[in-house]
Amino acid sequence: MNQSQHEKVTARHLRRNAYLYIRQSTLRQVIENTESTRRQYALRQRALALGWSEEQLIIIDSDLGQSGASAVDREGFQRLVAEVGMGRAGIVLGLEVSRLARNSSDWHRLLEICALTGTLILDEDGIYDPCHFNDRLLLGMKGAMSEAELHVLQARLQGGLLNKARRGQLALILPIGFSYDAVQRVTLDPDTQVQDSIRLFFDTFRRTGSAWATVKAFRADGLLFPHRIHRGPHKGELEWLPLETAQALNILHNPRYAGAFVFGRTRMRKKADGGVFYERLPKEEWQVILQDAHVGYITWEQYQENERRLREGAQSYGHERRRSPVREGAALLQGIVICGLCGRRMTVRYRTRSGRSFPDYRCQRESIDACAPECQSIPGARIDEVIGGLLLATMTPVALVTVHLGAGGRFRTSELRHRSDFEKASISHSSYLIAVHLPPTA
Repeated sequence: MNQSQHEKVTARHLRRNAYLYIRQSTLRQVIENTESTRRQYALRQRALALGWSEEQLIIIDSDLGQSGASAVDREGFQRLVAEVGMGRAGIVLGLEVSRLARNSSDWHRLLEICALTGTLILDEDGIYDPCHFNDRLLLGMKGAMSEAELHVLQARLQGGLLNKARRGQLALILPIGFSYDAVQRVTLDPDTQVQDSIRLFFDTFRRTGSAWATVKAFRADGLLFPHRIHRGPHKGELEWLPLETAQALNILHNPRYAGAFVFGRTRMRKKADGGVFYERLPKEEWQVILQDAHVGYITWEQYQENERRLREGAQSYGHERRRSPVREGAALLQGIVICGLCGRRMTVRYRTRSGRSFPDYRCQRESIDACAPECQSIPGARIDEVIGGLLLATMTPVALVTVHLGAGGRFRTSELRHRSDFEKASISHSSYLIAVHLPPTA
């Protein structure tokens, strides 16, 4: 360490604490790559040599086993940034930039706070003062290289996976009904009871034409369905549970039951808070589709026919049920009715009387998922009439009108002033709640 680096450490820095940040990306690295961990802990000697005492040295190692791609789940890094921001840190020590952050936004945020509070940064190569342009430029370049290194590593791993998937040799978690043999070939589950259950499932769907009806048939007959445990102390064990609609849909949409190997059916997207979500891709965007890659329970033609039947009946399943679009029919509140008992979104069904169609608002989510009785069903004619009149009387940009069901079943209204991006009108009752979003007026 040369003299200029020593001169960067002043009495003002020595009055504060020294923070040593230690991180390994995975638990496997923590167990197997112990030399890197020792090198990181050894940096404490550098802090002592620069003038900090043992009492001033604070080691933050709670992020061992955490990836540096984001600071969202790294409690230790968040604590470090907070301590620096409050002016308690004279120097931050890390073996290299990649230990502190693999994300440019996290890294530059730390640099900015260090510059504002006059905090030094030390790595294996030397000491840097983010207040000085040259040091900050060098640290910025190191951060960019650390992020690029992570991208290159991920690209290599993903390229290897994709190349293996194109040959159909990538070992993925198999759905229930399949297993790997001694030479890693996909075969049918050796348990004949599992095979019979899955064959019965597809036969029932072929007969009934819907996933919900298939679940209902299984439950009516008291039949259980096999589940394979993939995590925890009972990993690999088989358990028998009642069939649910979500599992039925996953089986029907999974091309592996047709003997096809597929890869890249989902795409990972980052969220604003640093988390990730997985987006399902249409079939034409799947990266790999290999038909007749292994034995299956149905043919590829049967799989496509099942997909077609599911699309035709898609009104009753999927995420769009949470806020369904306006469809045919005259129901005023279709797609925006909330059940006051369970909080789920209600659906609309129509009945005809004297040649006229009347809506019913029904809470049937539990019925769809588990073939249980409906939560509740409410005639919608009277509700639509009241809400229609309420809408006509409330088309102002700052009005919020609440309608309550009073004693004797009579409706009364009270008007409040409330400025918001949208207006709401609601009917409250002990058994239901209806929320109406009014469009903004000109």
